[in-house]
Amino acid sequence: VVVPTLEEILLAKAKVQYDDAVFHFAVAGIAGSGKSSLINALRGLNNNDPNAAPTGVNETTLEISRYVDTAHPQQFAWYDIPGSGTLRTPDWQYFNSQGLYVFDCILVLFNDRFTTIDLAILANCHRFQIPTFIVRSKSDQHILNLMMDMGYDPDEENTDRRAQFYKVARQRYISGTRRSIKRNLAEANLSDQRVYIVSKKTLLGTVKDQGPKGIIDEVELLTDL
Repeated sequence: VVVPTLEEILLAKAKVQYDDAVFHFAVAGIAGSGKSSLINALRGLNNNDPNAAPTGVNETTLEISRYVDTAHPQQFAWYDIPGSGTLRTPDWQYFNSQGLYVFDCILVLFNDRFTTIDLAILANCHRFQIPTFIVRSKSDQHILNLMMDMGYDPDEENTDRRAQFYKVARQRYISGTRRSIKRNLAEANLSDQRVYIVSKKTLLGTVKDQGPKGIIDEVELLTDL
């Protein structure tokens, strides 16, 4: 464990415009996991809104980006952390090199698979006593992919048949995700913790109180945050 010096802590805080009166959320994870889209949804913004974090097929975040919470600008700030894999930094150095030790809470976001960098972030957060949330993104797309693997045709107009496919695929996806995270944490000798399964569209609808369909863990994530 490399403990940052007081000078490094002060520099890291200055870099992110740390304010003792504000709660600072960082969203970290590998490149392409959907960090910018998650931050936009949590701020009640679509990806194409004027003040939204930039998104794209390629990793768009190469420096830490700060975004004020639209509903509570004096209370919360969100930070988009450069994805591992876009920087020439070993996994074990990523936490310190990004100055993640200055944040008040860190969301570890993943899309397809949980990686060694995700586990390293969690382990370091535990050492620095920083609260963490594990979040899996793009769940609507993952569930659709499972449905198609099971034989579902997206062009099919039979709504009852679609509902049957969706119910089975949704449960399979949720149970598989929870089981996988539990195993990964145990193998890394980390304490078990919940994984929040979300999609940006449903999360945005939840933030805007629009009663969206397909809710999995969006409400619980917002409540617990």
